[in-house]
Amino acid sequence: MGKLTNTAVKAAAPGKYEDGQGLRMVVTKTGSRKWVLRYQLQGRRREMGLGSYPAVSLKLARDKAAQARSQAAAGIDPISARAKVQTATPTFTEVAARFIRAKRHEWSNRKHARQWTATLKTYARPVIGSTPVDSLTTEDVLAILKPIWTTKPETAKRVQGRIENILDYASAMKWTDTSNPARWRGHLNKLLSSPVKIKRQANGGTTRHHPAMPYSAVPGFMIELQQLSSVSALALQFTILTATRTSEVLQATWSEVDLEAAEWLIPAPRMKAKRPHRVPLSPAALAVLERVPRLSGNPYIFTGARQGRPLSNMAMLQVMRGLGYGVGGGRGNYVPHGFRSSFRDWAGEVSSFPREVCEMALAHVIENKAEAAYARGDLFTKRLKMMAEWAQWCGKSAADNLVDPHLQL
Repeated sequence: MGKLTNTAVKAAAPGKYEDGQGLRMVVTKTGSRKWVLRYQLQGRRREMGLGSYPAVSLKLARDKAAQARSQAAAGIDPISARAKVQTATPTFTEVAARFIRAKRHEWSNRKHARQWTATLKTYARPVIGSTPVDSLTTEDVLAILKPIWTTKPETAKRVQGRIENILDYASAMKWTDTSNPARWRGHLNKLLSSPVKIKRQANGGTTRHHPAMPYSAVPGFMIELQQLSSVSALALQFTILTATRTSEVLQATWSEVDLEAAEWLIPAPRMKAKRPHRVPLSPAALAVLERVPRLSGNPYIFTGARQGRPLSNMAMLQVMRGLGYGVGGGRGNYVPHGFRSSFRDWAGEVSSFPREVCEMALAHVIENKAEAAYARGDLFTKRLKMMAEWAQWCGKSAADNLVDPHLQL
């Protein structure tokens, strides 16, 4: 039995303390404690670190030392043997961490990276975190997904996609073979219900969208909005007039806008489809930009309270809530993102522009491959005319709104 005790280990002053059979505890001047094993192999004396206390307890240090002495007695160098183990197939958690570090710079914001980490920590790590990636099976993946597949379909689909990406990365790094037990297409989609159908059933048979103001009510809303002078109200007007996403407007910079050419070029990293998008600016949209104050040292068009930062992602929603809209609002539960649907309904029901022009204005990806092959341009000239007509619609007076000019004979 060794000479050290748990009490002695905790209370030891700086120095070296022998436990017997080559096991030694070293206490530094700063008070940190580490375990060292001295052993002899083929006539050579060697030292092997066994870890630090308290992560490695006295009992665990003795167990590690006993295993290393047995290897040395058999002619195996325990240091070399440990190195081989450390280069073995990594666990799912280790691969996930490497994947996130490798891809983090591609993600548009820190929130996305935090969401990746949080969902994997909550759902994947308790089940497969310590499992080597080359040992994972379809059953392991299903054990993660089945408990949440019908109760949290959106979260479950994100978890599935993230696991699939991580295991594809493991395959590219040669840690696994080419088969991926988390692959959706052609594999898990044969074993699990469609998440789209699950969501539709949960919503009473319909797909739930962002609450959108009817396009007929937009002109009246714009009149109210124009009475406000805040940057948030201007940002919301610009969002409506350009039919863009709120995140695209909030992150917009002056360098992206060409006022003379009346266009706004949104770079690919900020677009949902990761492709650059040209937005034609109507005279009304340009007029909004003329009212926006420019702050020295701040590149953003719609600036926030913090120096050098844009508006917060809640700013436009707060404007709508102040006017009586939003969840629980007496005038409708409409939200800023819903104005894209308002525009699309107007474009389809009131305007005479073709469907592909409307879809291009919304920067939607054309799913039909044959149709996409022919849609090589961005239809900018046609979209410029359409956005001008949309701005005219939004600028109608309350009296004009009683009679739709497009329906007059």
